[in-house]
Order: sequence, then C-alpha cells, then structure tokens
Amino acid sequence: MRRSWLLPLFGLVAAVELVGVALDSSVLQWLAKPLLAPVLLAYLWAHRRRVDAVAVGLVAATAGDIALLLPGDTAFLAGMGCFLVTQLAFITAFVRHRRARAVAWAGYLLAWAGANALLWGMLGPLRLPVLGYSLALCLMAAAATGVSARVAAGGALFLVSDLLIGVGAAGVELPGRGLLVMITYCAALLLISTGWVAAARPATGPQPSPAGTLLAWPGRTGAS
Repeated sequence: MRRSWLLPLFGLVAAVELVGVALDSSVLQWLAKPLLAPVLLAYLWAHRRRVDAVAVGLVAATAGDIALLLPGDTAFLAGMGCFLVTQLAFITAFVRHRRARAVAWAGYLLAWAGANALLWGMLGPLRLPVLGYSLALCLMAAAATGVSARVAAGGALFLVSDLLIGVGAAGVELPGRGLLVMITYCAALLLISTGWVAAARPATGPQPSPAGTLLAWPGRTGAS
C-alpha cells in the first residue's frame, strides 16, 4: 500500500470506530478499534523503515485496544498493562530524542498527584494499578514536550483520554464520555505518530532562508 493512503485510511478507521461508539455497536468497534494503531504502525514503517520504541508502543497499544473491548476487570487490567508498555516505550523514544524541560516534568507530576487524590476514594481495588499507570502516562506526556509541539499535543490528549477512562472506572459518568475517550485517543495516536515521523526526519538539502521558513508548511519544518 502506498504510504500516501495510510493517513486517509486511519481517518476512515477512526470514523468507523467513533460511529461504533456513538451507536454502541460492538460489531463496528471490533472491526475498527484493533486497526487504529496498526495503520499508524504501517505509516511509521513506510517513512522510517525500522522498528523503534514508538513502533513497539503502537504494537502494545493494539493489544491494549483489543483487551479493552472485552468485558470485566481482568480485561481492564490487562489493557492497562498493555498501555503501560506503550507509555514506557514512548518515554524511551522521546527521552532519547530530546530532554524535556524541568517545568514540564513538574507540571505533569502535579497533575498526576492531583488527579489521583481526587479519584483515590472512588477507585477501590483499582487504586494502585491506576496510580502506577497514571504515573507512567504523565511522564510520557512530559517527555513528549521535548520532541515537538505536535507530539506534545498528542501526549496531552492521551492523558485526557485515559483520565476520562479513569473517571469512568471511579463510577463517575459524564455525558458522551465514551465518545470523548475515543476522539482524544485517536487524535493522540495520530499526533504522536505523525509528529514523531516529522521530528525524526533528518534534514536534507540546503537550509531554507528565514523568509522561506516562514512560508513553509509546519509539518515539514520539524517544529510542529
């Protein structure tokens, strides 16, 4: 498959998934959700031609998506374990690329402490698993700020998506929560994957002039 079709394909798969969530159709969700990360994995391979830590994270995300389609606490914990691998893999990739500033680490750690303090009394036996997973998630979002603005936005949206899942696990229902979870998750995967390709792409050819840089498409500059 030509790589130019991969992002439109992801958009189609994401749309089917969102319709499945909106209609509460398990058939549509089983058709689409397990394909979200693999399509982006193919996108990474088409551009990078090698397996790196972000690719490993997408493989783990695929397993997590499948686990979370199954009912019950065991499947939920299995999905959380898979996504823990995703967060650790992303952290490894992002930190190796460039170190984030201390203020990002501090800000996300404060967010981690605050969120867990608010939900602690409502999570029951999920308290410790959520505590550990959310720490990795916040560290990933902080590390993402050192890569590019696009990857940082993806990390933040991943945090929002999983925070909404945590709110549901705590027994708090918000209108449209399931749809918001998937919208933010799909956007997070897309931003992280495309941002990673843009940030990791080596510069080639002559450097553009300042005027040319101002006119350049953001996704081509490596600063997006």
